[in-house]
Amino acid sequence: MISKNFREWTLDSIEEAFGVEQVFQLDELDELVSYSYQADEYETKYLSMLQANFMLGGDDWNETELENKFISPLIVFSDISTQQFSYFLERDLAATLGEYEVSGKVDGLIAGGFRNPKQPFFVLAEYKRGTDPNGDPKGQALIAMLAAQQRNESKHPVYGCYVIGRTWYFMVLQGKKYAISQDYSCANKEIFDIFRIMKSLKVRIEYILEKQRKAKEL
Repeated sequence: MISKNFREWTLDSIEEAFGVEQVFQLDELDELVSYSYQADEYETKYLSMLQANFMLGGDDWNETELENKFISPLIVFSDISTQQFSYFLERDLAATLGEYEVSGKVDGLIAGGFRNPKQPFFVLAEYKRGTDPNGDPKGQALIAMLAAQQRNESKHPVYGCYVIGRTWYFMVLQGKKYAISQDYSCANKEIFDIFRIMKSLKVRIEYILEKQRKAKEL
């Protein structure tokens, strides 16, 4: 058995080791990013304040500052947490994938559970500054998504996101195929798209949990 941390993986090494394939269109990703939601006056004011704070110095924040000053406030403000699933930070995730033991701390994780994560639905990778040349946030997100998929026995899509500086990318893994969205910048009006997609994610997770509940009743 070969043990490797999430940070050691790249898209190329993941595709070679596990036979996953990047595709340019995936229905589950289309559904995630096409969700319709219009921020109300209060939400618009708060998101604009977050954006203004970022524009004052966000490009120079380190990963911890970007996480605490912008990423987590936006995600928490999307009302993502319920008593059925919550947003967790810096939690351990591990899985056995073929001959590999993969593990690491996930920067952000939305999972079933109120106090501790159980069933993982969404992983967030990296908080890298745009000028940071080290690491592969796409690969680190995808390997954590594969670990989440294994934990879920491939019963539903796994969602992900990686952030490089001011730019957000969303991902979906379904079976052996994964897709990456267009880029969304938090420095312009696309901040409302990022917020809208987080709202969409909550709807998707609620849908998965409802399907699981109905399946248990049969």
